[in-house]
Amino acid sequence: MISDGSNTDSGERAAAEIKASTGRDDVQVAHVDLADRSTIDAFVTGWSGPLDVLVNNAGIMALPELTRTPEGWEAQFATNHLGHAALTLGLHDALAAAQGARVVVVSSSAHLMAPVDFDDIHFDSRAYEAWSAYGQSKTATILFTVAMAKKWAADDITANALHPGGIMTNLQRHLDETQLRFVGAMDDQGHPLDVPPGWKTPQQGAATSVLLAASPHIQGVTGRYFEDSNEAIVVTEPGNGMSGVAPYALDAKTADRLWDKTIRLLQR
Repeated sequence: MISDGSNTDSGERAAAEIKASTGRDDVQVAHVDLADRSTIDAFVTGWSGPLDVLVNNAGIMALPELTRTPEGWEAQFATNHLGHAALTLGLHDALAAAQGARVVVVSSSAHLMAPVDFDDIHFDSRAYEAWSAYGQSKTATILFTVAMAKKWAADDITANALHPGGIMTNLQRHLDETQLRFVGAMDDQGHPLDVPPGWKTPQQGAATSVLLAASPHIQGVTGRYFEDSNEAIVVTEPGNGMSGVAPYALDAKTADRLWDKTIRLLQR
């Protein structure tokens, strides 16, 4: 279990709950900051043995101001995509050693908001917009998954992406009151809702990740995008419900382009 952020408190709490409910004492917690390559490199270097399942779940959303990493990368793209890509690439040999490993990538229906702007990924020229930045970062995670599924098939590694659904977590910490009202996460009196209508509990939101990580029904399935525990339909015009997957997120040529761009960025 990896705890992303400034400390491992949340990871330790989750580990304690797992130990208490399962009776297992072999749950470990490690610190990785996906915007800090040194912590990713340290985790990868410290890993030993095969890795059966890797679930890339961490992320940040809708940063109100343009924020950059020390490399000059836009923070949402750097964290949601490049950090996970660096971690996954670094763990390739461990995944291959498992002989049937699965990589599960938590994306979002927000990918429907924006494709990857290869001409200006990091908002060096265009005006920054929080949701466009978030959307493109989540599109990138799907494209990287599509490319990974093809490139690592010979290593018996499968990779699938998913939308977990709307879930009230710390992910919404950057939304202001107006935005929370807009997404239905706050009542008319300004009180936040634990589970807004149409949203999911954390347990319900984890269901599709668990399916892709552990279900025998997904054996051999790779390079797909799921939601609500089913493969999502391809949509050219997303409706109000933000359901389905955009064709540009599954395009094989674009996926290869994103893979190559990612490798070049990470080799700097």
